[in-house]
Amino acid sequence: MAESSSQKINAHNIDLPPQSPLFHAENASRYDRQALIREYEERFACRLLVMVDIIGPWGITYLEDLIYDADPRQDIHVIISSPGGDGESAVRMARSLQSRCKELYILVPDQAKSAATLLALGAHKIVMGPTSDLGPVDPQLQISPDSNQFIAAKNIIAAVETAAQKIKEAPETFPLYTSLLSNVNALMVQQALAALGRTETILEEALKCNPDRKIEDVDSLKQTLKDQLVDLPKDHSATFGALDAKNAGLPVLILSTEDVQWQLIWRLWTKYFVLKHRIYEGARVSHVLGSWLSS
Repeated sequence: MAESSSQKINAHNIDLPPQSPLFHAENASRYDRQALIREYEERFACRLLVMVDIIGPWGITYLEDLIYDADPRQDIHVIISSPGGDGESAVRMARSLQSRCKELYILVPDQAKSAATLLALGAHKIVMGPTSDLGPVDPQLQISPDSNQFIAAKNIIAAVETAAQKIKEAPETFPLYTSLLSNVNALMVQQALAALGRTETILEEALKCNPDRKIEDVDSLKQTLKDQLVDLPKDHSATFGALDAKNAGLPVLILSTEDVQWQLIWRLWTKYFVLKHRIYEGARVSHVLGSWLSS
């Protein structure tokens, strides 16, 4: 019987991927990222996950798929980049991750704002470098169930209060402000008020996700972070860098650009930055969602 071409190649000990040539070529960038993930895991004896997305209820299922078979005796490291989203979902993610590992490390190469900051607060360690940024914990409301767009509760309240004041001063502007706020209804305003009222509670819940954190440390951190991340910031984009986080008492590991760990984190992050997609990925699982532009 004549040998097939694949048998001839394998007879020469060529290490071929298990996928077909075309499929492997079409997904080469994914396999390249996953090879780096495995290299990181071997070097730092952990399970590495990557999450680049807005924090929302849909992300919980994608995240679960990355950790369904996680070894609770092993550390989990999570590279996260997110502008924020739903705080309740962030707390659920932190609880789930903590239940599947020995210690949880959140790695922030770029930004982990708002709800993503809440997720980081539930970790044993927050790994940051010169480009890392956390941010204000200001509740975000999903515009509609079918949208991945969120808007700050503070902004909704501020817009309504400003419009009410302007109309009081100049009643003839009522049609103008009615048009400008056509997408805001009474239910949305009530939801925004409720979310703002729950901010301190959800901050505490996030801190309690770390099972090794003492209750007195939760209380102390909650007060400090309430001042710095809830009360003082006037804008969602306000920065809260590595030194700010460390000085606030958070368990921050600050890496320099010369550190091998940071270099691996940054090399991986640039691959996701270029991809420009929302993504949940591990060494063996990969879910690439829509692009940032369509979110």
